[in-house]
Amino acid sequence: MNLFQGLLLLLLVSAATAQAQYDLLILNGRVLDGAGAPWSRADVAIRGDEIVAVGRLAGATAERTLDAGGAIVAPGFIDIHNHSRRRILDVPSAENYIRQGVTTIVEGNDGGSPLPLREFFGELRERRISVNYASFVGHGSVRTEIVGMVDRPATAGELESMRGLVKQAMEDGAFGLSTGLFYLPGAFASTEEVIELAKVAAPYGGMHISHMRDEGAGLLESVRETIEIGEKGGLPTQITHHKAIGKPNWGKSTETLRLVEEARARGVDVSIDQYPYTASQTGSAALFPPWAQEGGREKMLERFADPDTRRRIRNDVANRIRIDRGGGDAANVQLAACEFDPSLNGKTLADAMRRAGREPSFEAAAETAIEIQGKGGCRTVYHAMDEQDVRRIMAYPGTMIASDGGVTSAEDGVPHPRHYGTFPRVLGVYVREQELLTLPDAVRKMTSLPAQRLGLTDRGLIRPGMKADLVVFDPEKIVDRAEFGDPHKHSGGIIHVVVNGTPALADGEMQPDRPGKILLGPGANLKQERGGRE
Repeated sequence: MNLFQGLLLLLLVSAATAQAQYDLLILNGRVLDGAGAPWSRADVAIRGDEIVAVGRLAGATAERTLDAGGAIVAPGFIDIHNHSRRRILDVPSAENYIRQGVTTIVEGNDGGSPLPLREFFGELRERRISVNYASFVGHGSVRTEIVGMVDRPATAGELESMRGLVKQAMEDGAFGLSTGLFYLPGAFASTEEVIELAKVAAPYGGMHISHMRDEGAGLLESVRETIEIGEKGGLPTQITHHKAIGKPNWGKSTETLRLVEEARARGVDVSIDQYPYTASQTGSAALFPPWAQEGGREKMLERFADPDTRRRIRNDVANRIRIDRGGGDAANVQLAACEFDPSLNGKTLADAMRRAGREPSFEAAAETAIEIQGKGGCRTVYHAMDEQDVRRIMAYPGTMIASDGGVTSAEDGVPHPRHYGTFPRVLGVYVREQELLTLPDAVRKMTSLPAQRLGLTDRGLIRPGMKADLVVFDPEKIVDRAEFGDPHKHSGGIIHVVVNGTPALADGEMQPDRPGKILLGPGANLKQERGGRE
């Protein structure tokens, strides 16, 4: 080999080495690290699924480069309250979340989760999804499996069986225990039962997250119960999608936040999450008392058929429309998805009442609701919250942002706009327009705060050694476009989204790769350390 050939070979080797320096570079960004610090100008270098360098990386090369163009580079958003298992296998791209900048969704909320978790995780791995997926174990699912949909205390033997299911789920990778004490069969469980199951999740590093027993007239008692579960169960506890439902309860967030602060002062690890809207979404069953639904659908229909019992139910439902989820007007109850009659999708309970030929009254609205529930019910949006409570809860330092939505598409009726707009809405409305939050603090509430809560020590921050979940967005253009009645509109202003080092969105376009992973809670690692089966 002559000198010229040797120099040429050296140059080729050097070029190959330079090309392989990094797998991905995000250049020209204003980096918000997720911890709440102000942004700084920096590039971010990624190798594999990890961040390996953050700073001025002039001259660095990579297999692929994304230009941030002076936009914000932040950790990918973590949605700690999500309901996607119904649709994610059908829509594995999770586009409505990728286009919000969400890189991790946490399922199993409100007391409902697959059992066993291990099998569902296997389905997700086989399908391949675009976002990271984590889950709680649902108390309601556990109780249904062992006790059923009946209103009675669990026996000692049943409680032991429930402990076994929670233990199994924690070892399968659950991040904690979720409760839906507003829903059946959680509404039939005592506080003591939940505490006993929380004690099972605690040694595995789990947390408790709760759709409380009541977000209306019993709001303060329910906050106290959620705190008690954490305090006596020996684990962190979270008030999820915190709100005050019904006009008589507006303003009570002042008292609920005081209860949280008092609990934290005595050492209880309690926190909050919230979505940025004055309307909730759940089933039309939320208008009905638990006793009317006990035993399942057939028993409920039998009660509807009995005139005296139907009258009792109608009176209760009318009262809930008057002072609770109905917000004082049947027009505040919007039918989002009615499988038995899609023509009702997007209509209000007042519309359905008029279509049935009834004169407006709370009793007539209740009778219409009974008919709808008898035919199968609908997913329903309830406009019954006050903006000042939303703002007060959002500004609280321990509040994180969560959608309470799910993976969806245009075929899914007329759902709540939170499915498409939660995270951009906070950044566009409450940061840029109203200046309720600073941009660094809003990002903290979406990233490092939920990561810390879940024990995700390798996500939620932009630092070398952390997993490369990243979002690049324009803070002047980020916007939620989804509206009530017209929700299937993707948010704008999100430029790039990287999940585990692989772009899922680049220059505003969805990418073919689906790089999401199943994230396992600390119990899965603890089991392996103890010599448990893989």
